[in-house]
Amino acid sequence: VQLVESGGGLVQPGGSLRLSCAASGNIFSINNMGWYRQAPGKERELVAAITSGGNTNYADSVKGRFTISRDNSKNTVYLQMNTLKPEDTAVYYCLADTNPYYRFWGQGTQVTVSS
Repeated sequence: VQLVESGGGLVQPGGSLRLSCAASGNIFSINNMGWYRQAPGKERELVAAITSGGNTNYADSVKGRFTISRDNSKNTVYLQMNTLKPEDTAVYYCLADTNPYYRFWGQGTQVTVSS
């Protein structure tokens, strides 16, 4: 499975961005997909995840601001990020969990929230 992210960039506080992650390869083995992020000097943390059935899970810090979704026909997962804050600045990584279990990662995309 290969994952390619897009959509990162520089945005002002209060702004919005939408990240996309397109999967290719053995896509039929993919179950859960999601997003982690890693800020400088901090550990990688879960942002949001979505199961193959559409159940979602969010970090408390992004609830009500971020929305994860997936389009199985396009093998793509999205992260809509609204009301962005400077503390959301990080490299965002897409992930895909397969059956049999293995976790694949994308290359990461930088999100910078700054005025």
